[in-house]
Amino acid sequence: MQVAQQLAAQAVGQVLDGRNLSVVLEELYRKNSKITQQQRAASQDFAYGTLRYYARLETLLQQLLQKPLTDASIHHLLLVGLYQLCYDQAASHTVVNQAVLAASRSKNSWAKGLVNAVLRNFLRQRESLEQKADQHEYARYSYPQWWIDKLKQQYPDAWQAMLEAGNQHPPMTLRINRRHGDSANYIAALQEAGLEAHALDKQAVMLERPCGVSRLPGFEQGHASVQDWGAQFAAFELDVADGMQVLDACCAPGGKTGHVLELADVSMTAVDHDGLRLDRVSQNLERLQLQATLLEGDAADPQSWWNEINYDRILADVPCTASGIVRRHVDIKWLRRPEDIAAFASQQAVILQGLWRLLAKGGKLLYVTCSVFHEENQQQIDQFLQQQADARQLPLAHATLQLNQGQLLPGKDHDGFFYALLQKV
Repeated sequence: MQVAQQLAAQAVGQVLDGRNLSVVLEELYRKNSKITQQQRAASQDFAYGTLRYYARLETLLQQLLQKPLTDASIHHLLLVGLYQLCYDQAASHTVVNQAVLAASRSKNSWAKGLVNAVLRNFLRQRESLEQKADQHEYARYSYPQWWIDKLKQQYPDAWQAMLEAGNQHPPMTLRINRRHGDSANYIAALQEAGLEAHALDKQAVMLERPCGVSRLPGFEQGHASVQDWGAQFAAFELDVADGMQVLDACCAPGGKTGHVLELADVSMTAVDHDGLRLDRVSQNLERLQLQATLLEGDAADPQSWWNEINYDRILADVPCTASGIVRRHVDIKWLRRPEDIAAFASQQAVILQGLWRLLAKGGKLLYVTCSVFHEENQQQIDQFLQQQADARQLPLAHATLQLNQGQLLPGKDHDGFFYALLQKV
């Protein structure tokens, strides 16, 4: 356990310094290639959990420290230990003893004693410390205060549920390739494989417990893909039909690209600015036995890659704050700053204007974000409609999206997304 604690503490520290968690973990695993699969899984769980509840854990730690810690690595190790004591099922004495052993590798002679004292003091005073911490909103919900305040303003009736949804462990949801079947027959195949699941709709299935994709029946043959249910709405809302020219302008990692191609025999052009991520799109399409023209290019500068095709449908899954998917990407809460919203909104406006020129008359563009902030969503669309005389916003097909004007709030069955369907008239 001490190895997993150390790795998690390093990951937490690097994220708090501004780095992406998944990138940091992959780097750590490459440097520590001799760790066991169990240590790798445990360190990932500790890192994700500590960042999920970082504000609360930090508030608890500050109550336990008599003065600020000068050793950042010990600070982060204590956060990991507190996460385990608060949320993990491991025996508390094991957590403390392993954390002390991890601290013994520090160059500071006082580290072992401090870690032991802090964690044992927490166990003795846990109830009163947690009550004090929970008096602060940022600790109770474990989000930056600016984020809480913004949701309060924009979603006065839903902000608490949204924050709580973002702190849940995400489910594992599958998209069933309708070229191979539907939810009902895939659930039967899952049951034969010893996996329990339930249907969300005719093509979406949620597993009762996550598992490795190697256990999924027909996965390598393209019978199913892992994709959040909310993200699956995109291909249906795009309203594609056989023979259409379709552009997926920000395509990586290719989940929505593949879904569109499963629904209709279209001529697909898929663009992304990152060549490495484009390789992943290619791999996903190969597994699904589907084809698309893949181009490396920036959606904000289509003239640099445009192939002179007027597209019948354009999917614009634009860069955003990712504020709707924090349960899957817990580092987002601590990487984002209030000013990032305006920066993303500015980038989105450029992309919208650039892609609109590629859309055929009568064609439709589906604008998608995985954000819940209004500035990136309906406010962005309203501004675009004021500037673009030949654009109109169409009603969406899914009942939930109709009810919430395109905003899908994060909940137990799906992450948070925004959808707007525009037509060139």
